[in-house]
Amino acid sequence: MSSGGKGGKAGGEKSTSQSRSAKAGLQFPVGRIHRLLRKGHYAQRVGAGAPVYLAAVLEYLAAEILELAGNAARDNKKSRIIPRHLQLAIRNDEELNRLLGHVVISQGGVLPHIHGELLPAKS
Repeated sequence: MSSGGKGGKAGGEKSTSQSRSAKAGLQFPVGRIHRLLRKGHYAQRVGAGAPVYLAAVLEYLAAEILELAGNAARDNKKSRIIPRHLQLAIRNDEELNRLLGHVVISQGGVLPHIHGELLPAKS
């Protein structure tokens, strides 16, 4: 330990602070989620790993929904995702539909479906 301090980087290297999101390789804010967990009175204490895990789960769900919604927008020849594309993405995916089954998406519309008996008879 040639530098005068306790531990840390050797020599004259400056340590740059790195966010917990960057350490975990996430885009979602780990610090903000930790603060919201503490302020929300969900438990008396919040462990250090809980907000990282929750941020990772939320980021995964957001990426999954946005990827499917982007595909729906591209199928409709649109370059911007609208609530209709989110609705189509969620309702056409079995697992997301089960997770968000009771969620109403404003301006989402309904899935197109015509009952077989209402279709014209094949002759």
